[in-house]
Amino acid sequence: MLDFAIFAVTFLLALVGAVLYLYPASRQASGIPGITPTEEKDGNLPDIVNSGSLHEFLVNLHERYGPVVSFWFGRRLVVSLGTVDVLKQHINPNKTSDPFETMLKSLLRYQSGGGIVSENHTRKKLYENGVTNSLQSNFALLLKLSEELLDKWLSYPESQHIPLCQHMLGFAMKSVTQMVMGSAFEDDQEVIRFQKNHGTMFSYFQVWSEIGKGFLDGSLDKSTTRKRQYEDALMQLESILKKIIKERKGRNFSQSIFIDSLVQGNLNDQQILEDSMIFSLASCIITAKLCTWAICFLTTSEEVQKKLYQETRTKVFGKGPVTTEKIEQLRYCRQVLCETVRTAKLTPVSARLQDIEGKIDKFIIPRETLVLYALGVVLQDPSTWPSPYKFDPDRFDDESIMKSFSLLGFSGTQECPELRFAYMVTTVLLSVLVRRLHLFSVPGQVIETKYELVTSSKEEAWITVSKRY
Repeated sequence: MLDFAIFAVTFLLALVGAVLYLYPASRQASGIPGITPTEEKDGNLPDIVNSGSLHEFLVNLHERYGPVVSFWFGRRLVVSLGTVDVLKQHINPNKTSDPFETMLKSLLRYQSGGGIVSENHTRKKLYENGVTNSLQSNFALLLKLSEELLDKWLSYPESQHIPLCQHMLGFAMKSVTQMVMGSAFEDDQEVIRFQKNHGTMFSYFQVWSEIGKGFLDGSLDKSTTRKRQYEDALMQLESILKKIIKERKGRNFSQSIFIDSLVQGNLNDQQILEDSMIFSLASCIITAKLCTWAICFLTTSEEVQKKLYQETRTKVFGKGPVTTEKIEQLRYCRQVLCETVRTAKLTPVSARLQDIEGKIDKFIIPRETLVLYALGVVLQDPSTWPSPYKFDPDRFDDESIMKSFSLLGFSGTQECPELRFAYMVTTVLLSVLVRRLHLFSVPGQVIETKYELVTSSKEEAWITVSKRY
């Protein structure tokens, strides 16, 4: 994943903690507007907690002080950038470091991967090849899983309330595990076991929804039960991956999976294990949430759903099957997914550690300052996105809008592999569902948003469906 990969609160805590130990603290804010520390030890941590999430804290901060703002995490200065214009000044398109990977490796206690530019480019290429090959080789599988879900929904009476989040997580788990790890996950029991471990590991990340609590409570190392559950889950997942890596080495299979690209690359077993773990976990959560939000927004916009139906049913596929050759022609569907990512603020925050002293507008950013990219703020900035709170896929007909979106890492050359994977999986699912079903929201339902590593709904999202023909 590139510069604008997903960023979790946990990463902020881990990175700031490392900076505090490695570099001397500074109270010099370099004239950047913002707020002073609320507490000597914790800085503005109480303000973040009171805001509900880091994203909501940043929204308020940028509204008050502008596109470049500062605050304090402990005794460390943090700078946040909140418009496309200031982000353009800070982005280095040649950088290949991956904040999401760094965060996950820290949580998983992984050490490999030296961060050398040539190594990062090589691994990026392996990732890209892995995504491309697994999607092409397993397209029939993805279509089969989508049609199985369609058949399940078609069997329900029209009054049946469908738990969308639950179904999308199950669909994502089945899709990702089989396309990343192969036939070992054709058995539903294996998928269920993996999903259980996936949930255990991500419960470790509970600081997503209550920033600072785990940090102040002492986190994983001070909770024996929590640490044991995490380590047991990690051991089981690693055992599965090691077995698959061993089986795939030196052998040819009719179907290519993501791991094959890593096995065929010049990586050692530990690097293959780590990259497979990170990609599978990240792809599962991103795919599940993208599918969930896309369907949620479709249920609230009859016009958008109608246009998507016309594209899939009339313009592209007709009465024929969904195929790899035609899937790329779904221009409007891609606009729907881009607008889903934007409106949902799918990944609300990313970050980078300032390598050398830099300048944004008239402000100097000191070396070793943690710089946040407030993507959730940027994605609803009215100066870039007219009517920012409206779900309007047509906005992505505008080339300048798409360029801004690409700059943020949500499309184009900056697009992360996990999101690219999720786009394809969601496109196939929507193509199958919308051609046969009308999708409806449940009357009176209010979906509240929870801003974590990946944005989700606070509670289950319920929908109903009816047959088109």
